[in-house]
Amino acid sequence: MTELALAGQDAFAPAHTADIAEHLLASSGLRVDVGRRRGRGAAINPDGRFETLNRETFDDGWQTLEELEPFRTEVQVEKPRSIITRNESPDIPFDRSINPYRGCEHGCIYCFARPTHSYMGLSAGLDFEAKLFAKPDSARLLERELSKPGYKPRTIAIGTNTDPYQPIEKEWRIMRQILEVLEKASHPVVIVTKSALILRDLDILQRMAANGLVKVGISVTTLDRKLARSMEPRAATPARRLETIKALSDAGIPVAVMMAPIIPALNDHEIERILESGHAAGAREASYVLLRLPFEVSPLFREWLLRNYPDRYRRVMSLIRSMRDGKDYDAEFGKRMKGAGPYAWQIGRRFELATKRLGLVRRSIQLRDDAFTPPDGAGVQLSLL
Repeated sequence: MTELALAGQDAFAPAHTADIAEHLLASSGLRVDVGRRRGRGAAINPDGRFETLNRETFDDGWQTLEELEPFRTEVQVEKPRSIITRNESPDIPFDRSINPYRGCEHGCIYCFARPTHSYMGLSAGLDFEAKLFAKPDSARLLERELSKPGYKPRTIAIGTNTDPYQPIEKEWRIMRQILEVLEKASHPVVIVTKSALILRDLDILQRMAANGLVKVGISVTTLDRKLARSMEPRAATPARRLETIKALSDAGIPVAVMMAPIIPALNDHEIERILESGHAAGAREASYVLLRLPFEVSPLFREWLLRNYPDRYRRVMSLIRSMRDGKDYDAEFGKRMKGAGPYAWQIGRRFELATKRLGLVRRSIQLRDDAFTPPDGAGVQLSLL
């Protein structure tokens, strides 16, 4: 095995990604052997965009690539100073969120959170799926922040970046600890997941729902099991997600079916079927997000598309760019979630007509914030007055 350090990391910058996926697919150096990445979404592990050098591993003829270890899930502890993240984005319905984990083992190839691994000096590719960070102090930090004088409760969103119920939650149980704090404080929360593991916490969720304190969004991207396994390799199957919607709904917990992302020429033909299936399972709200390809996500997604659906590659990318002003991604508020142009309008109109026919709505249930009771203030500096 030989490792080659290459200059020109700027090749991964958004302005220069027009043909990078094709180059990555053709480059045997950047591709990771299928045996080492089995069960993962990405097939490449390029350096992050902040790295000064781009390192490429290639076979030098001595068969040393065969000695490399498979990509196994590794979890490191992260100790942040605070756990509630604030935002002022005008096109999302919450101003605060919690992320118990950094990175996600589900391995969804389209995940817009992948570039956050670059801040850790890691790759948005296989590293994002295999080198994870857990925040075991989350519940303690949350209790401290909710106890601060002047804190005003508003709905906290969890799962908007990486899934709080990804497989490592079985062992770490950070999400359950967070829910215990929120329930004790009667604090409203919205949870987004594609994992059936959320049913483990049905007892807490049911009690919170009875008090108007919780809603859950289940992401159903496709009903095609083969596509789901390729695109979201370690997430629950589509059928299991629908079963989760039903179980939550039967327990009295408000549930939304979320089609995120919609990918033109790949899963957009399923819009009506997914909404019908979600409604039949008990969902009463619905939403969608158009595929987003910021920073490193673009070459990762396009490499995956070329590898799995080469016959659809040009069609998919052409439609994406037609909705993104000729680019792979447009981060402008108001456009980044829904896109623009005729095809984006058609998607929006189909979604609107289907939800109207089924009686699905967006954000119909408002959660309470008037029952909030601050925790006892452990760890908060006392007033001198």
